[in-house]
Order: sequence, then structure tokens, then C-alpha cells
Amino acid sequence: MILGEIIQGTQAVILHGKADTTISGIRSDSRKIKRGDLFLAVKGCDKDGHDFIEDAIANGAAAVASVSRKDLALCADNFYGHPSGRLLLVGITGTNGKTTTVSLLYNLFRDLGYECGLLSTIANYVGSRRSETANTTSDPITINALLAEMVSAGCQYCFMEVSSIGLEQERVAGLEFAEAIFSNLTHDHLDYHKSFAEYLRCKKILFDNLGKDAYAIINIDDKNGPVMVQNTKAKVITYSCRAAADHSCKVLEENFEGMLLKIDGTEIWTRLIGRHNAYNLLACYTAAIALGIPKEEVLLSLSKLQSVAGRLEVLRGRRDLAVVIDYAHTPDALEKVLETLRDVDPKRTLICLFGCGGDRDRSKRPEMAAVAEKLADKVIVTSDNPRTEDPDAIIDEIMTGFGDTRNVVRITKRDEAIKAAINFAPDSSTILLAGKGHENYQIIGRTKYPFDEREIVNKEL
Repeated sequence: MILGEIIQGTQAVILHGKADTTISGIRSDSRKIKRGDLFLAVKGCDKDGHDFIEDAIANGAAAVASVSRKDLALCADNFYGHPSGRLLLVGITGTNGKTTTVSLLYNLFRDLGYECGLLSTIANYVGSRRSETANTTSDPITINALLAEMVSAGCQYCFMEVSSIGLEQERVAGLEFAEAIFSNLTHDHLDYHKSFAEYLRCKKILFDNLGKDAYAIINIDDKNGPVMVQNTKAKVITYSCRAAADHSCKVLEENFEGMLLKIDGTEIWTRLIGRHNAYNLLACYTAAIALGIPKEEVLLSLSKLQSVAGRLEVLRGRRDLAVVIDYAHTPDALEKVLETLRDVDPKRTLICLFGCGGDRDRSKRPEMAAVAEKLADKVIVTSDNPRTEDPDAIIDEIMTGFGDTRNVVRITKRDEAIKAAINFAPDSSTILLAGKGHENYQIIGRTKYPFDEREIVNKEL
């Protein structure tokens, strides 16, 4: 493709090369430039790409263009041939439930016989081929490259997590969404957005930019659901577990093996547990119905779905212990998981082990403590991903949220905390390990160290 075609429809300024220069690839990282590539210089959060133009040329860049964040995404969309318009792209945004819902949708549609792609926090998939991911919403060049791979591989659908930060940084500009789903909005990422109003505004961008032929699917049990679609051109579809809506769900029974649900008047058994998973499954059902899949086929496939790694993942062992691994790292998510575990069997001792990530929103730390104290019988406060903060200083801030610390223990090293939780738990206890979920590492300083809670738990059990 020539440079002029790549920057068409943008405000890009050519700094090196000419409009008819032939381009073999596009990059926004000068270190990844190969001979014949176009270097798109964009000002990022930490570094300005314009400072690395000479490096890009030295590495073989055939051309350089100065672009905004939005134009970076539009250039990527142009270069890869607008791949989002050549399949059905479904995006989901919200504080909690994004990873579970997109993963369930991916597995649901594959079970229905469709070739699919997945862009998520856990991993990216082109069909069955997996690749690792660094962020909830990748950079626009990576997104469009993966979408183009999906199109080439014959994928008919792609299910994508869309974060508030990704929306604010315009990483999804130019993408054509067939559906957008809103799950919920609670306290998170306020270290970045600074206010809840700004956090909400960023989430709303996804719905504001939908086309008139798209579907906007919202959870109306969250008061922010209707706000999301105030300015959308898309057709609005609602779902609820509590009120009248286009699609509804009710939890009839629940235990550690699964739930009996009634969705739009039909009962199905699911292997997932947790009332928040009832919402996730209902969101999947609503999305599939809007895409034209027959109700009976959707419900049959929903009943086959398994729990997503690190989301209410239950490990059973000696002394009738149940260890639950979950990614809950916000006050609302922790509350929902603890309520779920309490509802499953109110007679069991409930132990909550959690920490808070370093270099992230500090205001939620005491709130997490208050939730754990309210709902758990015993609490162990430990380390999560401390990053560049002192783990003990993080724990000190968490501890300020407890009204009574008689049932609270602090053990800084997470592996030691997990072992203590299992070995000192009364028989027939449920132990929640919150915050890490699918992660198989721990970030200390700026280094990722191998750390898999499952290995520790299985050894102790």
C-alpha cells in the first residue's frame, strides 16, 4: 500500500517520504521498525514518538508521519483494509464481567459451529490460535492486525473487551461494531480518570459511536445503563435479572456445581456459579439473540459452557475445603463474589484473602477492607502486584478500612498467606483468593515473577 492511501481521511503530516512511497508495514514503536515500514509518530502517555524519528529512519523506515491517537487508529484501519467491517465485531465495556462475557461468547459461538476471534484480558485468539496480550484493549495497530488475521482465517465473529482507558486513548477509533454490551459501572481506574463522571464518559464513547444498524445492549439493573445509550444511533436492547426488560433471567437454585436459571421463561442448568454470572450469561444470550441465533440453540450451548479461568474457579480438597480463585480486584467485584459464596452454603466458614495492586487507585484500598470485613468470617490481607510500591505500605492503607481487626491477619508474602489460609482453616471452609485470577505472575518492582496460585493451592490441598 502507498503512504497516501494509509493516511487518507486523517490529519496526518508526512515528515519523511512522499505520498506515493510504498509501505510494507506500519509501526508506532521505533524499535520494531523494519525496512520499508511507515513510522507513525504519536505522543503517548509516557513518551513522545516524535523523539524517536531519527531512530526509526536509522532502522529502515521508508516514511514517517506525525499523527494523533485517533489518526493512528484510522491509519491502522486503512492499512489493514477495514477488517472490523468484514466480520461481526461485538464489544463489551463495563467495570466487571468483561472478560467472562467475551470469553463465554467466544466459546458459545464456537460451540454453535462458527469460526471466531477473541480479544481479551486473558489472551487473544484467532480461531483456536492463542497469543498473549499486554492490555485489556491493545494498541490500534495490534487490534487491526489481529482482526485482519481473523478475516483471513475465515472468522465470522470477534468478541472484544473494550476498556475505558482504551476508549479515552482512541484505540478503537474507526472500528465498526455490530454490537456493544454494557455490563455495569462501579469504582475502578479513578487513578487514571480522576472522577467517576469522567470514567462514565469514557465508557459511553463506545455507544455514542455506534452506527444505526448496530445494537446497543445494556444492563438496566445498573442505573448507568440508560445513560450509556442517551446519544446512541443504535437499536437499544435491555436485559435484567430484577426488572421488566427485553430479556430477563432469574436464579432458581445454586450450589458449587452450578445454577438453575430461568431465561425468558425457559429453565436451563449452567455449570457457572454466582448471581453476577447470571448477568454475564444473560448478556451472552441477549447478544446471540440479537445476532439472529435461534433461542433453543443459544440455550443449549449456554448450558455447556464452563467457568472462565480465574473467575470463580473452584478447587476442592481435603477436609472438605473449597478454594475459590477469582480476579475480583474492586470493592463491587469482591462484594459480589463474597455474597455468592455465602449464598452457595451459608453454613461454611468463609475466609477472604486479598491485597491491592501497587501504582493503582489507592482510594479503593480501605473500601476493599470494609467489604471483606462485612461479608467474610475471617480475612487475610496480603500482597497482590505491589509493583513499585512497598507491599507493607499498601497493606497499611488497606488496614485503615477495618472497623474491627480481631478476625483479620496480615501476611505480606502471598504464597505464605495462601498456605496459612488453607492449613489453619476450619474443616468445611470456603477460602476466596481474590485479585489475581487468571494471572500466573506477580509484579514486584518492574519485574514479572512466575506465580501461579493454583500450583500452591493444589500442593496444599
